[in-house]
Amino acid sequence: MFESFRQSLRDLMDRATPPEERRAGLARMKQTLVTARMGLDDLRGGVDKTRQRLEIERRELETMRRRKGYAAGINDAETLALAEKYEAHHAERVAVLERKLDAQEAELSIAERDVAEMTAELKQAMLGVPGAPSINDAAAAEVDAALDESSNIASELDALGRARARAERDADAEQRLAELKRRMGK
Repeated sequence: MFESFRQSLRDLMDRATPPEERRAGLARMKQTLVTARMGLDDLRGGVDKTRQRLEIERRELETMRRRKGYAAGINDAETLALAEKYEAHHAERVAVLERKLDAQEAELSIAERDVAEMTAELKQAMLGVPGAPSINDAAAAEVDAALDESSNIASELDALGRARARAERDADAEQRLAELKRRMGK
């Protein structure tokens, strides 16, 4: 995605592009940037989920260690063996989730840097001066507005998805109720 964005930018800046093609190219670049921003939100959500799962596994690990200590204190070999088994299981999950979280955070950092670069490059492309400092506040405001609009679009898509899921659940409940009434002879 980032490479196609940069290729569009190079195409716009490397040759004399007619205004209509330039507008179309800028529109594609904006859409790519919007998609990248939405992807960042997904990456952040994944990092948050992994953090939550890691915290749960750490609590479970502590619980198993505590149970293991209690079982050892009362010389309950069976409970001790189970606690050791599950302690090892949770310790392994914690280690895997910690590595996963590190990788996700590194990926998010790279993606955030790429999106920041893409945003700056798009602003420069809108000015028509690659590599020059941004002096056109109107162009910067237009890019920012398009990105804010993408957040609204993402929110709207989420709301539509929730509404569709709710409608599917309601339809399923209605169907089950109708089936139950039919079986009961009502």
